[in-house]
Amino acid sequence: MNDFEYLEPTRLEDLPGLLGKRWGQSAVLAGGTDLLDQLKERLIQPERVVNLKRIEVLRGIKDTGTGLEIGALTTIAQLEKLAQYPVLAQAASSIATPQLRNMGTLGGNLCQRPRCWYFRGRQYPCLKKGGHKCYAVEGLNKYNAILNGGPSFIVHPSDAAPALCALGASLEIYGPGGRREVPIESFFQLPDENLRRENLLQPDEVLTRVRVPALSPGTRSTYLKFREKQSLDFALSSVAAVLVMDGKKVESARLVLGGVAPIPYRVPRAEAELEGKALSAASIAKAAEVAVEGAQPLGGNDFKVPLTRNLVRRALETLAA
Repeated sequence: MNDFEYLEPTRLEDLPGLLGKRWGQSAVLAGGTDLLDQLKERLIQPERVVNLKRIEVLRGIKDTGTGLEIGALTTIAQLEKLAQYPVLAQAASSIATPQLRNMGTLGGNLCQRPRCWYFRGRQYPCLKKGGHKCYAVEGLNKYNAILNGGPSFIVHPSDAAPALCALGASLEIYGPGGRREVPIESFFQLPDENLRRENLLQPDEVLTRVRVPALSPGTRSTYLKFREKQSLDFALSSVAAVLVMDGKKVESARLVLGGVAPIPYRVPRAEAELEGKALSAASIAKAAEVAVEGAQPLGGNDFKVPLTRNLVRRALETLAA
């Protein structure tokens, strides 16, 4: 780990000037569970680390009457208590260990860097680090993308992101021009849009707040995740499902996959297979099949196709019960 300047601002307004205008100049410290790994492995060597923990306006969960406002420094453990939003509470509970959930923050979870071992390994000059190839294409690709991959085949590691996408959340971003708000689906970017980063944040911007709209009457939701180690690991595949029911009929549906694409992967065609119909075995099976249409596995991750199909089916069967 290289030497760096360490700052603890107390005002949000001071951040843009402290972060600088180029990537790599500064790094943001929230929970620190991802940043410290990157520093130790020398994946990043910033001149300055800016600790956000003393900026109190970035903390807390507020019920606005039209939904929730969640500060970016809110811990994952606090999200587990949101019983009125099962999909988000379940996603939060699935993240890492209790110790890490007590440290990790919502903002950090949404903005964490890829976990692909070629990206994390210093010896591999992969595309994400300015190299000339994605080693996963011909290498060990068990954990890599089967949907919307290329030229880099990372998967987004966040569990909170698919849940928030399924809930139709929006994100508040703060930078030199003040505050701006974007739908969460517009926040994440594919490798062919932004090869070196995973979202639209600029070097002198920070994620400050997440807004989750109030649930419509008849809303049912769930989050299912499959991983190798039940206590710790990232998702091999996951699904966030939010349905608004009108009696036995599906009025609207939002299905978002995790662990299978470089971004939280929403599947509108699968949603369309459900909307306006009863949540029957036939409609569930069809939606699950459509959810993985267009998948292009790399050989070592072929298993993710049936795995994801079955997770979608199981999530919808849970909501139909």
